[in-house]
Amino acid sequence: MPLVSIRDEIRKAQAGGYCLPLFLTFDLASAEGIFQALGEKRSPAMVGVYSAWLDRPAGGAMAAVVRTMAAAAKVPVSLMLDHGGTLDVCRKALQLGFTDVMYDGSKLPLEENAANARQVVEEAHAAGAGVEAELGHVGLGSEYDTFGGLRKGFTEPAAAERFYAETHVDILAVAVGNAHGVYKGDPRLDLDLLGRIRRLVPAPLSLHGGTGLSDEQFRAAIGRGIAKVNIFTDLGLAAGAKIAELARGGKTSYFDVLGGIREAFRARCCRYIDVFGSAGKG
Repeated sequence: MPLVSIRDEIRKAQAGGYCLPLFLTFDLASAEGIFQALGEKRSPAMVGVYSAWLDRPAGGAMAAVVRTMAAAAKVPVSLMLDHGGTLDVCRKALQLGFTDVMYDGSKLPLEENAANARQVVEEAHAAGAGVEAELGHVGLGSEYDTFGGLRKGFTEPAAAERFYAETHVDILAVAVGNAHGVYKGDPRLDLDLLGRIRRLVPAPLSLHGGTGLSDEQFRAAIGRGIAKVNIFTDLGLAAGAKIAELARGGKTSYFDVLGGIREAFRARCCRYIDVFGSAGKG
């Protein structure tokens, strides 16, 4: 199946009450593990590349790796830019063949964030790509006790309604108590707030910072409109633990390490696909 924009598949997820994963990759071994899981579970998904990676010499090569693997996949797969902080990086991603881009102007005033997102939507749609944008600001898990845990950066429903009306983004990332990375303290999602946003915004909603949330929190969030969840930290931690396990057993060759990374990513991605309900949807 060819590489696709995730727009159609995520609308199916929204209508069907399930969620699609975005799994981030930084190397070939993790990408192989992700694609093994997608094929095994027959799940549509987004494979994400972090925006800072495009500044590296291998940025275009990483995008090409995902594009090549997606072309051979038997399920719909999107290559998505994660957290593009400027119009230029979003444009660069489109030039490299990304099928979807996330523009992140969440630290900007609402008017500037909306104006930039509207420009990205115009250019991306002209190229056949979809756009995600963030309103509110999803902070870091390491600062959760002084930021997200104190309800700082939360998405306001009225602002979300206005933002969507002015931009018509395909996916809206929200801040409702979620955070990137490992949470300092217990994550607390405001599900009532999420439900209010969903009633005002017709676009599928996205949750960043999935690592550390319980299965029950995921399912409750999906039930209130979340149709996309970003995952990386847990995948990276699982890969690190697998490498340590191999080393304790005396398996320290380069190929042992690569195989451990692939298997850790495959196993954890399969688990998230099951929790999100996207298995068999491809």
